[in-house]
Amino acid sequence: MARDAPEPIRSMHAALTRLQRHYRSRHTAPTSTLVHTPHPWTRALGLTAVVLLGAWLGLLIVGSVRTPVGPMDTSMTLRPSLSGGTKINVSPLGALELDSHVAPIRLDVDVDQLDPARSQALVEHPERISGLQDEIARDVADGTTELAVRSCVAVVSGATALGLAVYRRPRRALAAGGLALALLAASGISAYATWNPKSVLEPKFSGLLSSAPSVVGNARSIVTEFDVYQRELARLVTNVTKLYDATSTLPAYQPDPGTMRVLHVSDIHLNPAAWHIIGSLVEQYGIDVIIDSGDTMDHGTAAENGFLDPIPDLGAPYVWVRGNHDSPITQAYISRLKNVHVLDDGKAVTLGGLRIAGSGDPQFTPDRSIVAQGDPAERMTGIRLASALRDQQRAGTPVDIAVAHNPVAARETDGEVPLALAGHVHHRETEVLPHGTRLKIEGSTGGGGLRAVQNDKPEKVRASVLYLDRTTRRLQAWDEITLGGLGLTTAEVGRHLPGENQPGAAPSPSSPSTGPSGAASTGPSGSPSGPPTALSWGRPPDPRKPFWR
Repeated sequence: MARDAPEPIRSMHAALTRLQRHYRSRHTAPTSTLVHTPHPWTRALGLTAVVLLGAWLGLLIVGSVRTPVGPMDTSMTLRPSLSGGTKINVSPLGALELDSHVAPIRLDVDVDQLDPARSQALVEHPERISGLQDEIARDVADGTTELAVRSCVAVVSGATALGLAVYRRPRRALAAGGLALALLAASGISAYATWNPKSVLEPKFSGLLSSAPSVVGNARSIVTEFDVYQRELARLVTNVTKLYDATSTLPAYQPDPGTMRVLHVSDIHLNPAAWHIIGSLVEQYGIDVIIDSGDTMDHGTAAENGFLDPIPDLGAPYVWVRGNHDSPITQAYISRLKNVHVLDDGKAVTLGGLRIAGSGDPQFTPDRSIVAQGDPAERMTGIRLASALRDQQRAGTPVDIAVAHNPVAARETDGEVPLALAGHVHHRETEVLPHGTRLKIEGSTGGGGLRAVQNDKPEKVRASVLYLDRTTRRLQAWDEITLGGLGLTTAEVGRHLPGENQPGAAPSPSSPSTGPSGAASTGPSGSPSGPPTALSWGRPPDPRKPFWR
């Protein structure tokens, strides 16, 4: 501009120039700055990481609630988790895990100590025990309410504080806190929507508690006395109190006179530790019968036969079928041992009123040098076993449990027997077949045997305790026992109930029960009484065949 312009005009021009330069500096970034501008997705991921980390730190620092539950002092905490559920830590006895809900949060309950004053009051005034369950239910409700409020404050505070430290902008920090609160609310809604009060019927034990199945009571009492989740949770806490009251001595499992206990083992594969495990389970659970669904050996040679010598000293009758790693030499040797019952070609044996039939594996394939015949041979064995079961039915001696090594053979018994047992695959499976037979496949009780050392991770040791009604011989419940494999010392016990034994299930119809004399037993009114008919197994009864029992 010309120097002779008036002073006000020169001043306005200078001010306009400065404003333009300021505008350009704010809206026109240098090339280097544009290169390093974060992508929106990067900013979103960063905010998410801040929210999750801040919420976790908040829960870790101030998210725990100490609350009395009956005579015990406990700590309740919410923890991030992919599977959800509830974990009750009873130090030093172990832990109980419940599949109570599915959400990205888990409820941890730590039993810190038993309050001496409150425990002594219960001992001196036993009449208070009758109201202990209601008191515990109220304590749990109060504790979880306080935990929910504290957790909300913890996640919002943690995410907001971390957001302020990272972004140094109050608006971003408040956004992080709000997002954390929304995430916690969504997790709470998910937990509420998937809440499973019956999860207390199938707890999973670890540590020393895995040696105390009586902490959940027997299968019959769980079914008949189940009311609501709070009352059963109170029962668990009450029984844990009894464990503490018994000092360091864990109570022995008290057998129910109306229940038979069958130990199902399989695929021991020459692991000598299996005999110690089986002997311990027989003593701990009061086992009536042991059923081995094969592959006790590894190569089936005569040199391995001495491995079978501990069987007579296990403390219960031993029922055995041949697996594909067990040779005829193995079968001949084990059949001569005391207290051992070898089943093959549909042969049946009755032990304590329980009738068991089975067939050995048609194939002997201890290694890859022998060509396997495959599933057709297994199906043919299963078909012959099913035919033998029908012959037993017509003879008035129906079979309660069918045993085969390979599940392919066991599936052919569908509809001919209530329960079929198998092994071979080294993992557990339980299913109800189309015609109503329940098939239970056991894992390896020998942890895969000595070959397991070739694997990257040790294979776990698995066995199951089956609870059957002594009168009807029907499966009432089962415990799945899982031990750490080679080099591991973990132990878990999971309680399971069949669908017909779940609370609220409709009673199954009854049918004539044939006693030893062949006459049908009747109830007090003269109508037939006894176990369910084929109707309860999912198919119409065959008019050409009598009912199973």
